[in-house]
Amino acid sequence: MSSSTENNIHDGLSRSSAAGHQAPPLHPQTTVVPLSRYESQKRRDWNTFGQYLRNQKPPVLLAQCNSNHVLDFLPYLDQFGKTKVHLHGCVFFGQPDPPAPCTCPLRQAWGSLDALIGRLRAAYEENGGSPETNPFGNGAIRVYLREVRECQAKARGIPYKKKKKKRSQLRTIGDSTRTGTRQSAAS
Repeated sequence: MSSSTENNIHDGLSRSSAAGHQAPPLHPQTTVVPLSRYESQKRRDWNTFGQYLRNQKPPVLLAQCNSNHVLDFLPYLDQFGKTKVHLHGCVFFGQPDPPAPCTCPLRQAWGSLDALIGRLRAAYEENGGSPETNPFGNGAIRVYLREVRECQAKARGIPYKKKKKKRSQLRTIGDSTRTGTRQSAAS
C-alpha cells in the first residue's frame, strides 16, 4: 500500500471519529461457525415440513399442526425413498437378497424416518413449541414407526430384533481398560 493511500485511510478515520462516528474496523474479526451435520439436517427437515404444511389445501399454520399432519407427512416422503419394500404379492417378499429386480415401490427406510422424527421433535421445541404439545412426540407417531419397522423387516425377510449388549463383553472391555490404565500408571 502506498503512503498516500495510508494517509487517505488515516485521514478518513480521523475525520469520522472527529465527527462523533466510530469507523468500522478495517479487518472485522467475525467468525462464522458452520453448523454441524446434524444441525444442518435438522434445519432442512424443519423447512421441508414447514413447506409441506404451507402446500396443504388450505395451508396449515404451525400452531395448528397436530399428529395427524405428521402422520400424513411421513407417507408423503415415501416418494423420495430409496429402500425397496416388497409387497405381499411379490415373489421376492420375505427374501433378504432377491435374485432379480421387481416392480415393488421404493420407500423411506424405517431408520431414516425414525431419525427424521427425532430431529423434527427437537426442531419443534427449538422453534418455540412446547414439549407438551409436540406433535412429533405423540404416541400415534411411535405406533406408526413401529408398524413401518415391522412391515419393512417382514418384506425384506429380516426379522427385527433389538440388539442387546452382552455383559461378558462389557466386563472384558472394562477389565482390559482398567488393566491398561494400571500398566501405564506403573510405567
